[in-house]
Amino acid sequence: MRIFDAHLHIIDPRYPLIENQGYLPEPFTCEDYQKRTKKWNLDGGAVVSGSFQGFDQQYLKNALQILGDRFVGVTQLPVDTTDEEILSLDEDGIKAVRFNVKRGGPEVLAHLETFAHRIYDLAGWHVELYIESKNLPEIEGTLKMLPAVSIDHLGLTESGFDTLLNLVSHGVRVKATGFGRVNINVAQALQAIANVNPDALMFGTDLPSTRAPRPFLDADVELIQETLGEELARKVLYSNAADWYLKKGVEVKGD
Repeated sequence: MRIFDAHLHIIDPRYPLIENQGYLPEPFTCEDYQKRTKKWNLDGGAVVSGSFQGFDQQYLKNALQILGDRFVGVTQLPVDTTDEEILSLDEDGIKAVRFNVKRGGPEVLAHLETFAHRIYDLAGWHVELYIESKNLPEIEGTLKMLPAVSIDHLGLTESGFDTLLNLVSHGVRVKATGFGRVNINVAQALQAIANVNPDALMFGTDLPSTRAPRPFLDADVELIQETLGEELARKVLYSNAADWYLKKGVEVKGD
């Protein structure tokens, strides 16, 4: 089955890393990623900047050059980034901005609304939130007003999951990622989200699973197939994310 990996990290020691909460990751290069996924029918993905990479764009540009034009970038940016810089990053294949609430605290959301509208109007980018579902009720109204949003790792927590489902009904996407780091029943969460909106779920490996109690396993792909069935699994493993990330400038191959 074809796969679009909607959430992966590249950790290249040639580029600066920033210790976050006492943590620095081990290297995981493009070559490591390609070796780990070589047995799959992999057709693109999204390289996501982690807390330990700050606002560095050079590692991300380099990774996208190596991985090819079926891969896009999800970066972190200061809110005073100019329009010209955003458009230049768009040309480099970067298509979204991540707000890392889990590692950076709620203060990273201070400019979420204005920045989300600006990057969408300017370049068609969406915002991605690494946030626990238990914190979603506080910003539910804001998220419903944003043009394009995705939430990482099934929202992580059972608390607040009803709010996550409500957001899904308003068009928010959810990454079927990080099964080894969530505190919910994964199969039940997948089914519940798919029942609300079959276009919402986007599979990602979360490789190399930094800080996760249990790293990604190939069995996580099988869990999606067994839980959702072949037809819906095709959407979750490939077309939902390919449509979401490659909607600008790159042809999405049909199933």
